[in-house]
Amino acid sequence: MSDNVSGADNQQGSFSVIHRNNPSETTRRAPLRKKEIIAYLNGAAHDATLNKKRRVRFAQKGKEWLMILSHLLKEVGYRSWIYREGKGRTVFVLETLCGDIHIRTNPLSLSKSERIAYVRGFFDAEGGIPRNGKRFYIQLVQKDYEKIKRIKRVLEEFGIRAGKIHNPSRRVDPNYWRIFVNVDSHRKFAKTIGSYHPVKAKIFRERMKI
Repeated sequence: MSDNVSGADNQQGSFSVIHRNNPSETTRRAPLRKKEIIAYLNGAAHDATLNKKRRVRFAQKGKEWLMILSHLLKEVGYRSWIYREGKGRTVFVLETLCGDIHIRTNPLSLSKSERIAYVRGFFDAEGGIPRNGKRFYIQLVQKDYEKIKRIKRVLEEFGIRAGKIHNPSRRVDPNYWRIFVNVDSHRKFAKTIGSYHPVKAKIFRERMKI
């Protein structure tokens, strides 16, 4: 999260059952402790911006994931509000003054369950999987090399293998870093890390049969 953060071309989803009208059902199968929710929010904050008043701002083309974020924030005692950005646009924004969201959170300092929650949030914010097509992949991207390096280390701690950290095009963006989860770890990633975003959730269920 920064004052000028742009997320990768991705879509967010959950490997739990998503109920569009009841976001609380998303986490029903695996209840989260407060520290795990905070860890998830800190991971997800990589797709957020921060203004001078310390207001955290998430923007999405749809509001389903934002509703889930709102529910999680409420669970840990923070208010949030969702609104459409501009007339005729499909971009929705969630804003919150949650004081527990910190950009410098190091996942390696967290407990095992909190690390999983953090990476899940990070994947929801900065990860990508194809909506269709024969080739399936799981990618995570970040403009901070040390952050993506720590994410890769957490994945490996849980037996999820990932490829080399690489830059797709230094000409386009020399500070854009990406890793792909190895094919033989796709199912383990979906079951261990999962996601709380409707699109990825649906894809995992359909493609991985989870």
